[in-house]
Amino acid sequence: MIDVNVQQLGMEAGGAAIIGGLIGFAFKRIAKLIAIIIGIELAIFRFLEARGIVTVDWERLTSGAISGTDQATQAPPDWVWTILSTLSISAGFTIGFLIGYKQG
Repeated sequence: MIDVNVQQLGMEAGGAAIIGGLIGFAFKRIAKLIAIIIGIELAIFRFLEARGIVTVDWERLTSGAISGTDQATQAPPDWVWTILSTLSISAGFTIGFLIGYKQG
């Protein structure tokens, strides 16, 4: 039989939820800032390309992003055991992250 310490599980999940909330809040703020920077950069590229100052290979620029997602989908099956071994902390962190992200 498995010996489960409920108090320990609660402390792990609660602590992870607090940390996840803080990280989720910060992540949303940082993601917004990065999106603004990338948007401004693309607008500058378009402006400079329209003026004839630079030439941007848009096809090559987007193909790199597509090949990166192809590589990310080929994960090894060992990740399942890693998730299962840290489930209590992961669940608390995920819930806290989502709450912090929504509040951010």
